[in-house]
Amino acid sequence: MAIPNYTYLKLKMLGPHRVITISTSFQRAYECEVESCKLASATLASEELTAIGKDITKGAPDAKRVVRSFEPANNVKEVLVNPDNSTDKTVHIGTALSPK
Repeated sequence: MAIPNYTYLKLKMLGPHRVITISTSFQRAYECEVESCKLASATLASEELTAIGKDITKGAPDAKRVVRSFEPANNVKEVLVNPDNSTDKTVHIGTALSPK
C-alpha cells in the first residue's frame, strides 16, 4: 500500500516501525520519463516490424524460380524516343491504360 504524490515527487508507504518516504528530483523524474518513452517506442516499433515481416513473407516471390530473360507485358507499343534521330532508342508504352 503506497501513496504517490506526483506534485512533490514523493512516495509514502508503511514500514515496519514508521512511514517510509522516498523522494527524487525533477531532473531524475525527467530522465526516467524520457527513458520510458524510448522503451515504449522501441517496443511498438518491434511489434510493427514483426507484423510487417509476416506480411512480407506471405507475398515474397519464390527464390527457386529462375527468370532467364525479360518478357515485356502484353498490350505494349514500341515508340522511338527521338523520331528525328535514327539511333533506334525506343521505349515501350502500355496501350491498355485508361485515358486519364
